[in-house]
Amino acid sequence: MTITAGSAAISTWTTTVTVTSPQKVSSTWNGTPTWDSSGSVMTMKPSGNGSLAAGASTSFGFTVMKNGSTAAPVLGSCTAS
Repeated sequence: MTITAGSAAISTWTTTVTVTSPQKVSSTWNGTPTWDSSGSVMTMKPSGNGSLAAGASTSFGFTVMKNGSTAAPVLGSCTAS
């Protein structure tokens, strides 16, 4: 996934990803994940401070174990400040 700052710089970002049970996120990179109590909603925050200059971008990734479900993960909110 790629996060891109708009016309103004941002100091940090956060985004959510929802997987369908019984799927599970098995690995992540370039971010720090946390999960809600159901284990199906992952909130990804930047590793480090998350600052991006205007127009700059960064990326993070994750791997999902299907566990029999073929549903695609759903990207939720993406917030920046």
